[in-house]
Amino acid sequence: MWIQVRSFDGKVSMQVDNLSKLTKIEDLRERLIEKFNAPADRQRLFYRGKQLADGHSLFDYNVGLNDLIQILVRQDVPSEKAKPTVNGYNSGGEESSASDKENKRPVTPETVVATTSSEETGEDLKSTYKIGDIIDARDISVGAWFEAKIVKVVVDTGKKAERVAEPNNNEDPQSGAEPNNNDKPLSGKLTESSATTGSSQDNKDTDSGANSMEIDGGSEIIDKVKTEKNFEEIDNLNDGFIYHVVFEGYEDTDAEELACERIRPRAKTVFKLSEIKEGQKVMINYNVDDPDQRGFWYDAIVTKKQDTRTIKKLLATVFIGPDLMPLDDCDILFLNEIFGIEIAGTQLNVEDVAKDPSQSPVKRQNKPECSHCMDNPRRKCKHCACCVCGGKNDPDKQILCDECDQAYHLQCMNPALDSIPEDDEWYCPDCKTDSDAIVKAGEKLKESKKKSRMASSTNSTSRDWGRGMACVGRQNVCTVVPANHFGSIPGIEVGTLWKFRVQVSEDGVHRPHVAGIHGREDAGAFSIVLSGGYEDDKDDGEQFTYTGSGGRDLSGNKRTAEQSCDQVLTRTNKALAKNCNATIDNKKGACSEEWKKGKPVRVVRNCKGRKHSKYAPEEGNRYDGIYKISKYWPEKGKSGFLVWRYLFKRDDPTPAPWTKAGKKRIEELGLEMQYPAGYLEAMAKKEEEEETSSGAAGKKGKGKRKRTDSDSSSGGTPEKKQKVAKYTINPAQKKLIKQDEINKKLWEDAMLLTKEGGQKFLGKVEELFNCICCQEVVFKPVTTVCNHTICKPCLTRSFKAEVYNCPMCRTDLKQEEDELKVNKTLQTILQNFFPGYEAGR
Repeated sequence: MWIQVRSFDGKVSMQVDNLSKLTKIEDLRERLIEKFNAPADRQRLFYRGKQLADGHSLFDYNVGLNDLIQILVRQDVPSEKAKPTVNGYNSGGEESSASDKENKRPVTPETVVATTSSEETGEDLKSTYKIGDIIDARDISVGAWFEAKIVKVVVDTGKKAERVAEPNNNEDPQSGAEPNNNDKPLSGKLTESSATTGSSQDNKDTDSGANSMEIDGGSEIIDKVKTEKNFEEIDNLNDGFIYHVVFEGYEDTDAEELACERIRPRAKTVFKLSEIKEGQKVMINYNVDDPDQRGFWYDAIVTKKQDTRTIKKLLATVFIGPDLMPLDDCDILFLNEIFGIEIAGTQLNVEDVAKDPSQSPVKRQNKPECSHCMDNPRRKCKHCACCVCGGKNDPDKQILCDECDQAYHLQCMNPALDSIPEDDEWYCPDCKTDSDAIVKAGEKLKESKKKSRMASSTNSTSRDWGRGMACVGRQNVCTVVPANHFGSIPGIEVGTLWKFRVQVSEDGVHRPHVAGIHGREDAGAFSIVLSGGYEDDKDDGEQFTYTGSGGRDLSGNKRTAEQSCDQVLTRTNKALAKNCNATIDNKKGACSEEWKKGKPVRVVRNCKGRKHSKYAPEEGNRYDGIYKISKYWPEKGKSGFLVWRYLFKRDDPTPAPWTKAGKKRIEELGLEMQYPAGYLEAMAKKEEEEETSSGAAGKKGKGKRKRTDSDSSSGGTPEKKQKVAKYTINPAQKKLIKQDEINKKLWEDAMLLTKEGGQKFLGKVEELFNCICCQEVVFKPVTTVCNHTICKPCLTRSFKAEVYNCPMCRTDLKQEEDELKVNKTLQTILQNFFPGYEAGR
């Protein structure tokens, strides 16, 4: 196996070959030292966003054939910079200097009214909310609403201010604020804090590097926002203040800093299904990952409602994620828990609830944090509580392991602990690795839990594997036709050769990597591979007898085994029977009188079948065209067990590859063996290394060296380029291409490749008319004013998300929002070249 390693700037790259799936990361680092001029301890390797750690293998990170790993080389240790201060402490937890704190005022939990005067308008601005308000706050990471309470109000310095309302300084000792011994009230002026107010939740409206102004306590009551404001105005409201909120259930954590648009009054109005109208904006419970389970609370717009005696159903567009992307046609599960959107100014305060507990909002039920105990406090659970006793008592006496994240009671430890350790990192006995322990000869240090759960640790065999092509993943996926496509694949000629099965899968001819049958029990079989895996197979070229699957014990990760039980007509065996133009019979089978009316099956012959059949290729895999099933029947095989047999007959107008006409056609089309990207280079490099090593051993000069392609290119007679039959476009297709004038330039570029054969031409067409959004051949193509072709559904989704730019060149397309016309001419041409590509889209 080989991979590509490249620096982040792209200036240095290399191909690393002769690797296996079990190659360790530290061994890979050693091979990169010379090329990247970096010691192993200064290398940082990244693959698909993950940093590769020593002690693990390429298999642990699912690194595949010809995959790209990026390397970052640490040049030097960065100097320690000045640490920003937040609330009197710097980022390292050290207390800031006195000069940083001289303007810091104590926070008062009393009701606050902040009034600022704008220099531009001269109007006084008032905060929408006050300390102690019971609200809902939006978590920007998921876009859901959670119950919270305001504990502090800060003025955003984006709004210039001169004064704040005079506070009432008669503090309550129980409020937690420092009492003022002076009779004079505190000054109401704004005090600039040295703390940065970079909000982790609302980085959209606050500047993370800007200083903020802190508001001292006051006792006035703010004016309520007019109820006539619609939802859109409320969502976009920004009153110039930053609100520090604490989420319910997380009172011990630091407060989050949110702008006004990220908070709103706590939802308290529950709607019945009969009261809801289509187009209404509500708050619902939805689980994005598993819609059949309880999730979080999102904003949604009702799109369809069914409210009859037998059917109760509600469909809505749910807004999720940090950008509130719309998720259409969501089936709402909890129809009795639909809340209305409250208007700012109608929120309750903790003081109001203390006076009248009946006004307390209904506690909403969220997705449980633990799926095992469903957050039941009376139920013992070893997953979310102490992993020894399962008890949820004494949370202050529980300690978490920094490796496996499991909790332990101090008294449940063996031996028991008297107090929580003061170490920065603590590991449980199962995860702790004692580097000072004495290890006997042939033994290893105990592995941690995390490492023991890696895929390579569960591999029972000691065999070094993964050097070949049997376990690599697909680098490309065929999008020309869907996976359930019957018949030939556009652009794949009869006689096409591939070196490995994974390439056959990438081109969509036979999608499974290992299985010999690709089919669905309810639909039929799409393709098969003849590889001589069953002793009962008989191949006569134009027709062959094929044995079904099953009846073998493949436990222990076996690829094949002897027949050990009877086969049954289910799954892929039944899928093959579905292709026969006859009624399904699970006992005796069936025979079709008009077998040509059956469903087509693509047939690929593998070189492994050469030991049984002269029609199999000598190397690799070959596409032999369309076959159909004439009959199928059960019989006792050579193993003594019952097997299902299928008689295939060829029904393809193209001559077979082993015939004289077929060989001539293959030569005219220039069909040659196809290799994976980088395969030939890797093999050439391997041969070069072998020659070098043999020369170093004193074998250089013995015998003649094999002449390579590079030798012939450097001197002597150059090889003649093989002629390829020109791809012929029929008159009807040419007429349609001329009618598509808006894409004239693209068609001219594609037509230049007709002389190189149909495969090159159709590949170019697929490349030119590939949607930039879904990366597939354009479906219902829309040609924009900037002459770019995009799928209509992709553009529609973009416009729903209020993105009105061309995905290719960012041209403004807002004027075309209501007139997305499908290019019917282009759609017809693509259906001619790629029949069936629109199925399932």
